[in-house]
Amino acid sequence: MSMTDSNIETIHQNIHQRQSIGQLVEPAPNSEQLEKAVQAALTAPDHHRLKPTRFVIVTPEQRAAFGEQLANALADLGETDSSQLDRVKQHPFRAPMLVLALTTIQDHPKVPHFEQILSTGAAIQNFLLSLQAQGFASMWRSGAVVESNWLKQQLGLKEQDLISGIIYVGTAAKAIPPRAEIDSQAFMKTWQAT
Repeated sequence: MSMTDSNIETIHQNIHQRQSIGQLVEPAPNSEQLEKAVQAALTAPDHHRLKPTRFVIVTPEQRAAFGEQLANALADLGETDSSQLDRVKQHPFRAPMLVLALTTIQDHPKVPHFEQILSTGAAIQNFLLSLQAQGFASMWRSGAVVESNWLKQQLGLKEQDLISGIIYVGTAAKAIPPRAEIDSQAFMKTWQAT
């Protein structure tokens, strides 16, 4: 099926308008909208179809419990300052929904680990773009907690696996200015043999 010029323009506008939004409020996506975003994510390039990407949804009702997990993860990394531990407990309340993006890394003779990590990165971008096309906003975060082996174990991951991000999802609390145009010429050149 070929696309019309207006379809192509709409897709490019969605890509160009995507920005990380820190202030997120209700509503969050419903299950059908979330399913669309995950389906879009799973179309990312994936060498040998290893399917390294997983998503774990933290619903509004589970944010406090997940905040406790984040505090435990930070403590696992050696943090002892109670104010820092209390602060991280509040992180899940920055948005009505959180989505953990995970990379389950497999040893494969033809697919190096970095390709599997990049595949998850591409999946996350598709996920974010799908959410935006449906009227939602997001912020892809990481932080020290994603390095916690304790938290990885809680999520059923092996040590070599990655918590590739904590995606905060909701509706933008306020309008933000459009992204400034970027001069692409500063970021590309034509290769020539020497």
